[in-house]
Amino acid sequence: MSLPPLVEPAAELTVEEVRRYSRHLIIPDVAMDGQKRLKNAKVLAVGAGGLGSPALLYLAAAGVGTLGIVEFDTVDESNLQRQVIHGVSDIGRSKAESARDSIKEINPLVDVIVHDTRLDNDNVREIFAQYDLIVDGTDNFATRYMVNDAAVLLGKPYVWGSIYRFDGQASVFWAEHGPCYRCLYPEPPPPGMVPSCAEGGVLGVLCASIGSIQVNEAIKLLTGIGEPLVGKLMVYDALEMEYRKIKVRKDPNCPLCGENPTITDLVDDYEEFCGVVSDEAQQAARGATITVMELKDMMDAGKDFLLVDVREPAEYEIVRIPGSVLIPKGEIMSGAALATLPQDKPIVLHCKTGVRSAEALAALKAAGFKDATHVQGGVVGWVKNIDPSLPEY
Repeated sequence: MSLPPLVEPAAELTVEEVRRYSRHLIIPDVAMDGQKRLKNAKVLAVGAGGLGSPALLYLAAAGVGTLGIVEFDTVDESNLQRQVIHGVSDIGRSKAESARDSIKEINPLVDVIVHDTRLDNDNVREIFAQYDLIVDGTDNFATRYMVNDAAVLLGKPYVWGSIYRFDGQASVFWAEHGPCYRCLYPEPPPPGMVPSCAEGGVLGVLCASIGSIQVNEAIKLLTGIGEPLVGKLMVYDALEMEYRKIKVRKDPNCPLCGENPTITDLVDDYEEFCGVVSDEAQQAARGATITVMELKDMMDAGKDFLLVDVREPAEYEIVRIPGSVLIPKGEIMSGAALATLPQDKPIVLHCKTGVRSAEALAALKAAGFKDATHVQGGVVGWVKNIDPSLPEY
């Protein structure tokens, strides 16, 4: 389904712009009219990370006249494996400012607006209202639902992408012409079911594959060429080098964009709606959570306990807390490892940051292991507060 151009064309292109965009101008489908529309377009990238990096670089190179960046994080060394808009000299800097400088180096003709802030219920409408189209580069469900809801309520199309390990997905959600994100995912997955890239990893180049698809869709929407991924989900398997396109229908019962919507405003708390950890994990962790400093005190005092690392083997190889044994969370949740755990001494669980260990703790408590705790902050907390000589990932 082809759609009309999202924006009107600018009045003209300068001689410099004609030279710069000449390879676009000689494509009949784009030509002068399409490039003028790109010049007149205002696109917001939510995030300047894995997906936002290639998306911003190619939107700038394509000649999108105004680019907004909403990002509150700073550049970390671990980002450089995939977030190609940043460099070594940017470590510690604001990602939004680093991205702005890279964009200006690629195309000084682009007007860059920096929103160096965390996107939330209080500012999302005001920020989105300034742009024609939203490109979503977020990596958590709470923000995705908020982006979707705000876009639907404001009538904005948004180009969505998702990455994990070797798999990527992309689509265009625009309630006026097709489904929204809630039509595809009516409810967020159970807490802990889908690990983040920080916990599960991502192939760096996958970001470029999905980010470039997002830019391609944005260009099609802005200029009115081709058939955008409205009502279609593109699924990419990098290991098999396979693309699949799945039809996504608008749900007439969608609580947001359906025939009788029940969601008419932003959800009060998207973190609570999605759940960082399950209710069972939250309940199990009450009174059964220790800090890394308390763990170190237990070790120094020579207390007899079993320290269990519930991460994956690849993570255990990177860095580990001394004295820990590896029992992946999946083996605890399935019950396969329960027979190997002692009932006669305390068990202390930890993971990378404390989310997975809280879920594993709930499973142990349910199985009758009363003397079990978990470590808030996990390996990351240990490295930061106890032994900075160890690598952080």
